[in-house]
Amino acid sequence: MPSSTGFTSIQTWSCDGGCDISDKKLNTLKDRAREKIQMAHSLSVGGGGYVCPLLIREVFIQVLIKLQVCFVQCFSEADRDIMTLANHWNCPVLSSDSDFCIFDLKSGFCPLNGFQWRNMNTIKGTRDSYIPAKCFFLDTLCCHFGNMNKTLLPLFAVLCGNDHVNLPVMETFLSKVRLPLGAASSKGRRHHRVLGLLNWLSRFADPTEALDSVLNHLPKKKRGTVKALLCSSMEEYLQAQGRLQDFFQHGAYTCPDTWNPGLPPWVLAALARGQLSPFISDALVLRRTILHTQVENMQRPNAHRISLPIRQVIYGLLVNAPPHVRNVAWDALPPQPPTFSEVERINKNIKTSIVNAVELPKDHSDLSKLTELSLASRQMLLLETLKVKQSLLDPVPAALKLPVAVSCYWVQHAEATLKLHHLQALLLGMLLGPLRAMVSSPEEKAVRGGGAEALREELRRARAPPGTRLDLDTAHVFCQWQCCLQMGLYLNQLLSTPLPEPDLTRLYSGSLVHGLCRQLLTSASVESLLHLCPEAQQLYEHLFNATRSCAPAELFLPKGRLNPKRRKQKKSGISSSENRVGTTLNTRSWHEGSNRFELLMVETLENEAAPELK
Repeated sequence: MPSSTGFTSIQTWSCDGGCDISDKKLNTLKDRAREKIQMAHSLSVGGGGYVCPLLIREVFIQVLIKLQVCFVQCFSEADRDIMTLANHWNCPVLSSDSDFCIFDLKSGFCPLNGFQWRNMNTIKGTRDSYIPAKCFFLDTLCCHFGNMNKTLLPLFAVLCGNDHVNLPVMETFLSKVRLPLGAASSKGRRHHRVLGLLNWLSRFADPTEALDSVLNHLPKKKRGTVKALLCSSMEEYLQAQGRLQDFFQHGAYTCPDTWNPGLPPWVLAALARGQLSPFISDALVLRRTILHTQVENMQRPNAHRISLPIRQVIYGLLVNAPPHVRNVAWDALPPQPPTFSEVERINKNIKTSIVNAVELPKDHSDLSKLTELSLASRQMLLLETLKVKQSLLDPVPAALKLPVAVSCYWVQHAEATLKLHHLQALLLGMLLGPLRAMVSSPEEKAVRGGGAEALREELRRARAPPGTRLDLDTAHVFCQWQCCLQMGLYLNQLLSTPLPEPDLTRLYSGSLVHGLCRQLLTSASVESLLHLCPEAQQLYEHLFNATRSCAPAELFLPKGRLNPKRRKQKKSGISSSENRVGTTLNTRSWHEGSNRFELLMVETLENEAAPELK
């Protein structure tokens, strides 16, 4: 049961890695992908929902690094490793995962939604501050249910249905057993079932006795299979084999025996340090990746299609793993061309597509020696993939070379809905980081006369306020750019960062770029904004010139010059942002989230029912 408490600091962090090599959660992951698509669709047509920004994981890791918080990225599911580490250090776990209500944690579990983030308190007589929170203790829960044996709780979790087990046969058991409900509850059928299972399990001395009783309610021919599955799933709540504490003490830890595909040492080290994404380990070990949906135009192909050529190069590097790498998915297949599976959005559902890896030069044929290639060779492969020449990036500051290179790729591959004001708004948004550095400089006012601060304030005022309707085509274009940035970032990491990794926390602001798009289409111009700060104007010109040289000529046609198809649409009164969903889809409301990659939110539209969510 939760109780109030307070914490002054967070010292370490552990996060999930790739999918489990056994693929026990594949069906669950696919179900979640479908749910995210439904939420994204609901948001795109004016309903409710919540979809995390595409690069939220990378932003989070960069924030941890800035705050000097030690962290480790587990090779697979992190839950058991986190429990083991928390008990080793006698500290609570902070998470939003309800599975930690089942783990036997010595110092409890603090759900993130139990923190009163805006209620900062000071300890009387000291300068120490704390944030009130709630802490869940397993012993207290068991006492509430008549001193129930806490080793029964893993069985409770799998009977309720967790990420690993969701057997229809369990409905047979639940329909036959009489569950005592205890105190009456008005919270619905599922809440009644949870209370009933806990009260029912509290009668048994141990899991073996309770499991036998469960099996007795099932058909005899199914008991063996169900028992094996339930027992293996209950093991997910036991202590892990790995020793995460070794990572925080020595900078490395031994890969558990259950996740040992024989990857090159540099790959394992980079995964543990968060220098490679779980996307890479999923592709390398499982030959399968999941492409997460954003709030985009569901009438069009998913935004990830634009970055397919980048992913094919990533797959080309990964397919050349050393021969000793053991891969369950690969060994089960006969010799075949190097292909990878991608779970992606097709309309409003998911589909698994087969993608061919690109055949790369021989000097990239051994993943274990990839880091030994020269900087020039690695940089050449990156820039050739992004279709940009090194000379174009020479005037661009180091911190923005990768985003500009990605933008060069974006303008070459984006749909016809990409317009000049989209590119201008994106590049203006990239000035926020440099402007902050200028403002922080002691000579800002003396030398620049405060121009950087004035421009930064002007950009802040340009942000679209909450409730502003969102143009769906504009949102789709920027979703495509974020997909390009994501895969460009992953390729850069896999090549050991031949270009510096950008500061994602100050690279893109959804509220800013959408607000700037509106201004640039109506009253403002780039020149009217940048005249406040000549240094920023010069930087913008470097960014713009680099991307302009890669963009198609049509992007710079005068606004009145429309191609025949667009002219016909305009004459018939069809807006480029309208589609079959309704004539109000050219505008959407949204709000800026708490991170720099803003989540686009929308208000409910009149006469438009949001899809039913599971």
